[in-house]
Amino acid sequence: MKRTLTLLALVVCAMTALGAEKAKRVLVETPHLSLVLDLFADGQPRYTYFGPRLDRRDVDNIPTPSGRTPLYPTFGQEVVHEAALAMTHADGSMATELRYTNTRVEAEPHAMVTIVRMQDKVYPTVVNICYRAYNDVDIIEAWTEIENWERRPVTLTRFASAMLPIRCGDVWLTRLHGAWGNECRVVEQPLTRGFVTVKNKNGIRNSQTEHAEVMFSLDGKSRENQGDVIGAALCYTGNYKLQVETYNTDYHYFMAGIDEENSEYHLRRGERFVTPMLAFTYSQEGRGGVSRTFHKWGRQYRLCHGNQLRDVLLNSWEGVYMNVEEKKMDQMMADFKALGGELFVMDDGWFGGKYQRTDTSGLGDWVADSRKLPGGIKGLLADAKRHDIRFGIWIEPEMCNERSELYERHPDWVINAKGRSLVGGRGGNQLVLDLANPKVQDFVFGVVDGLLTRYPQIAYIKWDANMSIVSHGSQYLSASDQSHLYIAYHEGLRKVLERIRAKYPDVVMQSCASGGGRIGWGILPYFDEWWVSDDTDALQRIYMQWGTSYFFPAIGMASHVSASPNHQTHRLIPLKYRFDVAMSGRLGMELQPSDMTDSERAFARKAIADYKIIRPVVQLGNLYRLVSPYDNQHVASLMYVSDSRDKAVFYWWKLATFIDDHLPRIRMAGLDPQRMYRIHEINRIDDRPLFCEGQSYSGAYLMNHGIDLPAGHSLPKADRTSWASRILYLVAE
Repeated sequence: MKRTLTLLALVVCAMTALGAEKAKRVLVETPHLSLVLDLFADGQPRYTYFGPRLDRRDVDNIPTPSGRTPLYPTFGQEVVHEAALAMTHADGSMATELRYTNTRVEAEPHAMVTIVRMQDKVYPTVVNICYRAYNDVDIIEAWTEIENWERRPVTLTRFASAMLPIRCGDVWLTRLHGAWGNECRVVEQPLTRGFVTVKNKNGIRNSQTEHAEVMFSLDGKSRENQGDVIGAALCYTGNYKLQVETYNTDYHYFMAGIDEENSEYHLRRGERFVTPMLAFTYSQEGRGGVSRTFHKWGRQYRLCHGNQLRDVLLNSWEGVYMNVEEKKMDQMMADFKALGGELFVMDDGWFGGKYQRTDTSGLGDWVADSRKLPGGIKGLLADAKRHDIRFGIWIEPEMCNERSELYERHPDWVINAKGRSLVGGRGGNQLVLDLANPKVQDFVFGVVDGLLTRYPQIAYIKWDANMSIVSHGSQYLSASDQSHLYIAYHEGLRKVLERIRAKYPDVVMQSCASGGGRIGWGILPYFDEWWVSDDTDALQRIYMQWGTSYFFPAIGMASHVSASPNHQTHRLIPLKYRFDVAMSGRLGMELQPSDMTDSERAFARKAIADYKIIRPVVQLGNLYRLVSPYDNQHVASLMYVSDSRDKAVFYWWKLATFIDDHLPRIRMAGLDPQRMYRIHEINRIDDRPLFCEGQSYSGAYLMNHGIDLPAGHSLPKADRTSWASRILYLVAE
């Protein structure tokens, strides 16, 4: 840290003598990365280098790239290329030309912030490009601050968070794509001439289809633990656009920020517009290295309570759906506690006054339905205390139904285009509350505040959001500022969540939005975990959780054991396989325990007890993906390794069954090659132990040679199925 501070101070001091001809350099560093910028006295700063950390002598001597590498390209001078910033000035001019003015460096407890200040050559428009470089993790965060000092408002029509040039070559883009019930699927493509755009226009659920996280493999199609890879994640809760432009230069130009479509922003005099952060890293250990860096950064600096172990929970949704009743809740709590459960979450269906909660009514009226819950929330909390289990509750505070007392009282609180008929979502009449309105912000905060003030024993909140912004219009914003709605909504959401976390820092919260519609580093500073998908099918979850793991750690990945046949795919999957998948994330259950057989309960009880043993390694360990389900080898395998490399948990799932199939030997990763590891199988169902049970092997052998696992389980003929899966627990001797 001292070396970085001294180095940056020297660079900043040197810039006082900045000449018109010769560029001076700013160095932004993490423990293993360097970002070098060239600054010109009367022009746009340029990117010079981003990659593995440089020797100080190389910082001085590396050449400025001959290609076009502006720090923050603007519209008006070079209009043929994509701009990071475009605006209409008060006099109608659309041209902006930034020149460097000064740099300052600010020290934070765990990072250094470098701020490069630029100003338009004609107008009093100021743009600060900011970089936060962490002292203990290889992540740099970049964002932009735009200030208007003209006498009248200016209109921002494009406002990217950052631009990063990537040297052309055999560069591949990896992104996440999906749909409801099929979120976070991995997509890879080579970058060729033209444009690649990844964007979301939902307004609320910004990760159900596209994701705001991407990787760039610089030396061919990405590999798991080899190769140079850049990873980047836009930290925003609303609409976004990531774009790569490639034309006749030596660079691909990657830009990321808020999607400006239908969101032009009127910036008043003296006002500052701050873009969301773009977090990025560089790995020489393939995409796995990018993932491990983002996981460490996320747990340490972004995810709420990122280093606190998560409870094993039962959610009531697939067990009873909206048929919530006091006796059923009591029974589910008792049964789950008997299995070793730690937390029970009551999902949708518990509330309603004048309008009883259904898919079409009651949403927004956050009072316990006395017809279903005669003892109210207080009675349920008493039951939870009696069973010695923690209690959580489902809410959807950003939405309401047209058939609700809330809508009857405040029809002006919903988002809807002026003079247009209401457009409803789930059930035909679900509406979105306008969080641009401070009164709505107070109401949404009050939903949580009211519950936690009256019932401080509530330990967990599942926060859902099942609706898009579909009828664009704010009854709060002025006619001239209707284009602010998308941005103002998420600014309002941020204010609400900050108020909640300030008053209730310890409550655990899950981000859910029609399943995996809100998984991103913009929302997760306020949440402890996320719901990957409403699809709980174990086989499909392997693919979705694989993609999610590219940027997000296991500690927040809610993975639940559900019933068979599965409620979404109707697939029949053995209980062991379902547990073996769910135990690779934050373990939970999503069923009615009373429907389980005695043997299933016995298996679940042992599996939950074993998960508590391996939980620190799974939730806080380093992830190594070994064989991808996307590689069509009919198996998937991954493992978690503790920081001290004294423990590891290995997972293996067979994905398909064919006669004369030859499954690959699995080489492990991340172990200490010099240590011996004793192996124990978890969730064993075979009538004889695996060949490696209780045996010890060196880390070098397990990583260089690997292990062959049988394609099936050793069981009586009547109990055999085509499914096979394994969990191995490794402990160093």
